[in-house]
Parts: sequence; C-alpha cells; structure tokens
Amino acid sequence: MKSDQKNVWLAMAIIIAMFVGWQFFYELPRIEREQEAQQRQAELAADQTGDATLPELGGVDSANVTDVALNEELPREDALALSPRIAINTPSLHGSVALIGGRLDDLTLVDYHTEVDPGSPEVVLLSPVGGPSPYFAEFGWIAEDPAVVVPDAKTEWVSDSTDLTPQSPVTLTWDNGQGLVFERTIAIDENYMFTVDQSVTNNGNATVTLYPYGLINRHNTPETLGFYILHEGLIGVLNETLEEVDYDDLSDPDEPNQITYESPNGWIGITDKYWLTALVPDQGDTFKGRFLHNLKNGTLDTYQADYLRTAVVIEPGNASSTQDRLFAGAKVVTLLDSYAEELNIPLFDRAVDFGWFYFMTKPIFFVLLWFKGLIGNFGLAILALTVVIKLIFFPLANKSYKAMSKMRKLAPEMKALRERYPDDKQKMQQELMAMYRKEKVNPAAGCLPIVVQIPVFFALYKVLFVTIEMRHAPFYGWIEDLSAPDPTVIWNLFGLIPWDPASILPAFLLIGAWPVLMACTMFLQQKISPQPPDPTQAKIFMFMPLIFLFIFATFPAGLVIYWTWNNLLSITQQWVIMKRMGVD
Repeated sequence: MKSDQKNVWLAMAIIIAMFVGWQFFYELPRIEREQEAQQRQAELAADQTGDATLPELGGVDSANVTDVALNEELPREDALALSPRIAINTPSLHGSVALIGGRLDDLTLVDYHTEVDPGSPEVVLLSPVGGPSPYFAEFGWIAEDPAVVVPDAKTEWVSDSTDLTPQSPVTLTWDNGQGLVFERTIAIDENYMFTVDQSVTNNGNATVTLYPYGLINRHNTPETLGFYILHEGLIGVLNETLEEVDYDDLSDPDEPNQITYESPNGWIGITDKYWLTALVPDQGDTFKGRFLHNLKNGTLDTYQADYLRTAVVIEPGNASSTQDRLFAGAKVVTLLDSYAEELNIPLFDRAVDFGWFYFMTKPIFFVLLWFKGLIGNFGLAILALTVVIKLIFFPLANKSYKAMSKMRKLAPEMKALRERYPDDKQKMQQELMAMYRKEKVNPAAGCLPIVVQIPVFFALYKVLFVTIEMRHAPFYGWIEDLSAPDPTVIWNLFGLIPWDPASILPAFLLIGAWPVLMACTMFLQQKISPQPPDPTQAKIFMFMPLIFLFIFATFPAGLVIYWTWNNLLSITQQWVIMKRMGVD
C-alpha cells in the first residue's frame, strides 16, 4: 500500500513539474510573443514621423523577387510618400496603390483594431518597402526575351483616377517605348477581394512572349504565436491539397530555401492568425507556384509566395489580357466560403486553421454563429451551445450518472472491504470486482461524460482560438474579449487594489474570476461524485481543481465560461439522478 501511495505522489509531482515547465518554457514565451506582435501592430498603425534622408531606388531581380533597396528604414508615413499613390477607400479597407511599381503595399483593416477599444488604430496588413516590416503584393509580366522591357519596381504608371473604390476601378497605363503598351485595371469589392486585369497591346513589329506572374513578398520574420495548433506562415492549396510551410521551414539553412509546385488551379499566399494575403490565379490556367526564402544583404529575411502562369504569345497588332485576383484582409469564415463558391476557389476556407477536427470544428463554429445571430452575443451563444451538447449526450450521461450514483451507494461497503483487507490488496480487489458484478456496476462508466467532452472541448478551443469572429467579442461585465484570458486577477482582488500583477507574475498565476468559478464548480462536482477507493488517491484527486485553476488561467475566457457552465449543468443533472435513486 505504501509503495502504491508513493507511486501516486511521484506521478502527481511529475504532472505538476511538467505543467510548471510547460508554462515557463512554452506558454509564457508564447504570450510574450503575442504581446510583442500586438505592440508592433500598434506601432505600424500609429502616425509616425522622423527625419531621414531620401533613399536611392535599386534594381529589379529578374527572378521576380522585386525589391527597392533602401539605405535605412524610414517611418511608415515617409516610406509611403516615396511614391505617388492612388487612395483605396472601401467599407472594409483603407490604403493606397503605389504608382511607382504598381504595388499594393498599403492596407489597413477598417473593422479591426489593435486593441478592444474601437478608437485604437486600425490593424495594418500591408506596408511599403522602406518602412518597417515591408509586406506587399505585385502583379506583372516576365519576358521570354530579356531584351523586351517589361514593368518593374521602378516603373511609374499613369493612372486614370486618384481613388479606388468598389464603384470605381482604376486603370494604370505604361508604354515601354518598344511598341508594347501595358494596362492594369484594379477593381475591389466591398470586402477584401481585388480583381486585377492586365492587358498588353503589341504595336511593334515582332512577336513577343510574356509570362504573367503574381507575388506576395514579406520582409522580416514576423512575430508568431508559435502554437502547435495554429499555422502561421506560407500557405496555399495546390493540386487540391492544403500546403502549409512555416517560416522556419524555409529559413532553416539545412533545408531548401524554396518549394515549388505545378497545379491546374488553387491559390497561394501568406497567413497570420487572423489575416490572409492570397494570390488567386485564373482557375482555368495551370501555374507554377513557389514558396521562397531569401536573405537580403546577408541578414534580412524575405519570404515570398508567387506563381508563374503559362506563356502568352502576342503577335504584332494584337493584344492579350489576363485576369487574376488578390485576397487581402480578415479571415472571415462566411466570406471565405462565399468566395470559394462564387469564384470556384478550391478549399479557400482552409485558410482558417480548423485543424484535423475540421469535420467537428467548423460545424460547431456555425452553430455558435447561428446562436449569436439569434441571441446577439457570442458568450450567450456558447452557453446555448453547451445546452445543445448536453442534450445530445443526455442519454449517455444519464447512464453514466446512474452508475456513479450506484457507486456512491456502495461507498460504505467499499470502505468495509478496505478495512477487512488492509494488507491484502489483491484480495480486496477480487472482492471489489465481485461486488461490482453482483450490483451490476461499471466503475469506468463515470468517466464517460468527461471522455465524450474531450473532442468537443478541443473543437471549441480551436474555434475560440483561430476564428476572427471571436476576436474582441464581448460577454458581460468585465469580459470584453472572449478569445483572450479573463483580464481580472485574484491577487489585486479583481481590480480593487491599484496594482498590476502582470508586471511581475507569469501568465498561469494571473488567475481571473471565471477560472476561480470554474475551479469551484469542478470541486463541487468532485464532492458529489464517487470517491476513489484508495484514500490517498482521493486526496490527490481533490487537488485537480487547483491544478486546473492554473491551467485555465491562460485559456480564452469563452472556453472557461463554457467549462464552468457545463460543470453546473452536469452537477444539476447528477444531483437530480442521485435524488431519484435515493443517494445521500
């Protein structure tokens, strides 16, 4: 018996050590990276000023990795001023198109802000070369004959308008001086989809062969959450298969710095947790897709997702045109679904990382979305979803709770067996199994409610973690963001004491009010459940609510609310069944 107790205590110590190590070496750095990323977004979005010398414009790489080399990093506003611009103004986007290079390199998201406060700066998605963290999209042509001049990063286009809106596309024009006239018409819908129509008119005397291309280029490795259930990096659907490549997969010196594909359709781009920039070539034309990493000046990481379409041959006196698209915005699930259906974009919704449990995660998301539309609040939608889940598993839970009630009624007899065979554990187990068979009790049945909840719990966790619809979604009281941990802290009496414990304490010690409520409900549920036969094990299990208290302190508030409400419903159901069966 003492040996068994020693093993139990040892296992408990190992679990606690693993938990503490995971918090210090994984969870805490992850949260710090997320805070740094949010701070970086705020810095990009804020108005920036400063003195800097006007940089020189550099050359163009013939392999499509276009770049403007600058002597020093400029403030964002100064980098934007390096080129004449066409303003972008839609219900969902603000920004501009650079006439030098014809790039889309300035976008902010109207409906999304860096903080919960709607007065905080808009989230910055794309930024120009020369400023902090350049990130841009570009379309163009590559000539089969190097002597044919095509538009590049230094080309200054002529525009027929000064504003790009959903009602007014803009057309850019450039003459290469060799008889080729290039036109690029850019249109934008009410949301995040750009349509880029390019045409080339051959007024010369020779046939030319051109290859249309598109690219998305990002300088610097962005701050990522580094969470194993979330992909951030290069992404695409090629040959009907979702391809996800992490930044470190490309930048690892021991791995190839580029990955190439050939696909009859699909899309390719770069994704963050909530934002996506994706190229969508003409779905009727085969293209070569590529994920690429380069080092600029030996130190600056640049990542690129690009495609090269099949050749276009233009005879003298003729013209040719292509159409491609660019998605640049928030990963709104219903919006991605609508684009996938309307534009025939394969697996476009997979830009949202629903993971391996896609078949469960996405339906749960849509049920939440439906309840939110019905009730008006995502927090209440989570409570309603919990009730639905409880109803679905009601028969199974009833059977389980009946078994648990029988176990509780047998508690005095089990205690008597332990006292009768204090030194003969094998005999005690035999007698115990005989009692279970006689009373038709399955001791494992009590675990079923927890087991069946695990996939649902994980799927809901994914929904809260990866869907932008949950970002900054409020509940009631102090919960202003269901996707973030409870902001209150027990150590300053939930805000009554003017002190911020976050300045000195790790994340798992920042215990909020909802995690405390969750731990209390978990403790109460344990008290009315059958206790383990071994008193030592029973004492250890009583520590579980305390352990979960620290774990749930770092979880999204929406998930803690779900678990607390689920516990309350389970306690009620179990109490009713115990009363019916005459269990004290």
